[in-house]
Amino acid sequence: MKTIERTEYLNRIKNLKDTPDIKVITGIRRSGKSILMQEYIQYLKDNFNDINVIFIDFMDLSFEHLKEYHALHAYVEKRYVEGKSNYLFIDEVQMCPNFELAVNSLYSKRKYDIYITGSNAFLLSADLATLFTGRYIEIHVYPFSFKEYCNYYDNNHDIEKLFEDYTIKGGLAGSYAYNTEKDRKDYIKEVYETIVTRDLVQKYSLPDTQVLQRLSEFLMDNISNLTSPSRISNMLSEKNISTNHVTIGKYIKYLCNAFVFYDIKRYDIRGKKYLESTEKFYLSDIGIRYAVLGTRNMDYGRVYENMVCLELLRSGYDVYVGKLYQKEIDFVAQRGSEKIYIQVSDNITEEETFKREYAPLLQIKDAYPKIIIAKTGHPKYSYEGIEIFDIRDWLLNKKQAI
Repeated sequence: MKTIERTEYLNRIKNLKDTPDIKVITGIRRSGKSILMQEYIQYLKDNFNDINVIFIDFMDLSFEHLKEYHALHAYVEKRYVEGKSNYLFIDEVQMCPNFELAVNSLYSKRKYDIYITGSNAFLLSADLATLFTGRYIEIHVYPFSFKEYCNYYDNNHDIEKLFEDYTIKGGLAGSYAYNTEKDRKDYIKEVYETIVTRDLVQKYSLPDTQVLQRLSEFLMDNISNLTSPSRISNMLSEKNISTNHVTIGKYIKYLCNAFVFYDIKRYDIRGKKYLESTEKFYLSDIGIRYAVLGTRNMDYGRVYENMVCLELLRSGYDVYVGKLYQKEIDFVAQRGSEKIYIQVSDNITEEETFKREYAPLLQIKDAYPKIIIAKTGHPKYSYEGIEIFDIRDWLLNKKQAI
């Protein structure tokens, strides 16, 4: 299968080289965590002489005997080389019960630069502070962006066709190896169902998967819509699925912990406070929606909104849904001292639609940038100080666009 260098992630890890932290690579299943680790190992071997690389892959039967934390610890210690920089890599670390005891012990010796990956459901962001008593840094890997998708299909220069394909295929690159749509969809569904019906059930000892599956499908069908556990519970109850808002709230948290969805909270722009009653949920990869639900209730405006949300998260922004009086701003994106107000739409050629998008932005009185992202087919232009971008250009050149 073809691979491409994921430069932004690789540079991020390079910049963390020889820092004292445990580097934890996280992300949804099949997002490329293991490949990224291998690329970094190759970078070290190609560019540094005085190094010692210790690599353990628990998917490889050659390391079966290390699936006991004392054995893992002893194996690493035996391979330490005095006088060299020692780099420890453990892939699929969760397959060794109590792995954190070995990793914490090795970390405390201050003689290894440690990198680990693990299955998304068993090495959760929420668990890292509990697992590791020492300092850690999380490197979160997302499925392919549209720019990475274009790099993968670099023999095709038809950006419009590439974009249309990406809205269906999404960014789980393992699916690109399949020649038929059915096989590609089956691959994505297998990844998704493994998380929902196996990983989460095992992790949280869930009694059955019906509520979890219906909840996940509802969230997929309602990306970018404000919702709450109570609303979802009432909807499922109407369909004779027995549940309650407490269970739904827990299951939403599980799905977000496993990076199937990202929850985006609301922010009152005028009152400068966060609102807890309702929030939006965005899917980790839009290809999952198409593979599971097909074209049911296909709303490209909401698909594009999902893409923009993920691109902002990839770029390191904290993202919120903005509320101003009775109007809504799709995204308030903050990164350090930066702040951007963003509206996303499918088509703004109709004056009424265009006004609906720009009117809330014009009500914001501060001087931070305000932009609209839509499928315009035109170069960037301005309206009343609002910058308007074609979504394909913005996704490919976001650094120039924000």
